[in-house]
This record gives sequence, structure tokens and C-alpha cells, in this order.
Amino acid sequence: MNRKWIFTFVAFVIGFMLAIQFKTTQEPVVRDTRDIRELRNEVEQEREREQQLASEIKKAQDLLAQYGHTLDEDHENIDVVLDQQIADLRTEAGLTEVRGAGVVMTIEPFYDELSPNHMRRTPTPERFRYLINELNVNGADSIAVADERLISTSAFRDVNGITHLNYRRLPPLPLEVKVLTDDPERLHNRMVVSESVEYFEIDGFLLTVEQVDDLILPGYDQTPRVRYMEEVKEG
Repeated sequence: MNRKWIFTFVAFVIGFMLAIQFKTTQEPVVRDTRDIRELRNEVEQEREREQQLASEIKKAQDLLAQYGHTLDEDHENIDVVLDQQIADLRTEAGLTEVRGAGVVMTIEPFYDELSPNHMRRTPTPERFRYLINELNVNGADSIAVADERLISTSAFRDVNGITHLNYRRLPPLPLEVKVLTDDPERLHNRMVVSESVEYFEIDGFLLTVEQVDDLILPGYDQTPRVRYMEEVKEG
């Protein structure tokens, strides 16, 4: 009787191990098919994110130190610090005019307007979204499309075949995309060979990039719409 139990137990263990081995061999091995260029780009993007997070942490630490120093000296001076912080936040939110170095991207018809291949006056919202994503990935700080400032709540929409931004209709071509950045040369070189240039050409548009030393971007001139936020009451 004991031999039967031992044989049954051994057979069960062997069968269980064979089943696990069979299942493991049946599962395909997922391999990373990215090439060296894609891996390098991803590593560079992660380094940029790390630098950005470090910069934000430093700004927060400097602000805390400034608050502490002001409270130690004079409680009345904290109003000055708060006013400065509000002004900085308005600038970061895109509500004020900004000036600096950057690039200007001009969108023009690739074909003559009388050509039968000329289809629409402005690119689609999808093309603009892809372009803005590429600009942000490559270090853009502030962006304006046809003098419409982009903020965190801005959106490109298609209304009856016409592209709108900030609930306003974009003007006919040619139109300019103005971008401020800390490294204009790097952004210019990246965007000249970007996929957006190819995609715009496929749709019948010519996208050119020019580096500019002095560029002015207007502030967002509408009332920002804040949703899903409530005031926190004390206590």
C-alpha cells in the first residue's frame, strides 16, 4: 500500500514538472526589437525628464527657503514673496506675454492654391497635435500657433472641416508656429529632420523651420476654464 502511495506521489510530481516545462516552452519570448537609435532617444528623454524634475525640486526648495527667510525677518514682507510667486505662476501658465530666443515654424501650401491637389486651408487637428508633441519632447517651453498661445487646457478641434484652437478658428495659410526654448539651435536641428515635416508634406503642406534670437509670444487672452476643482475649506 505504501509503495502505491509513493509511486502515485512521484508520478504526480513528475507530471506537474512536465506540465510546467511544457507551458514554459509554449510561451513566446518577448524580445525588445528597438534599434540603437530608438534606445538612445529614450535614454536621452529620460535624462531630460530627470533634469526637469531636479530643476522643479530646486525651485521648490528655493521658494521654501525664501518663505522661511521672510518670516524670520518681517511678516509683512511675505506679501511681496506671494505676489512674486503669483506672477511666476501666471507666466508658467501662459497667461502673460513672454520673450526670448526660439524657432519659428511656417506652414504653407506645398502646392499652389490653384492646383487640384490643394485640398484644405489648414492642417488637421491630428497633425497639429503631433507637431506640438514633438516640440514638447524636444525642449519647447512656450508655444503659440497663429498668435494663439497654448496652455495646459488648449485643444485643437475640427469644426466643419476647419481647425480651431482655443475655441477660435485658425486663419488660412500661411501661418506661423512660434516656440521659445532654452536651446534654440538644438530644437531647430531636431525639428528640421522631424517626422512632422514629412507628415505635413504628405498632407500637402510645406513646414519650414527658422531659428530666431528675439521672439515675442502673446499671453493667453481668454478666461481659463477650471473644471473638477473645488476650494478646500479650512478645518
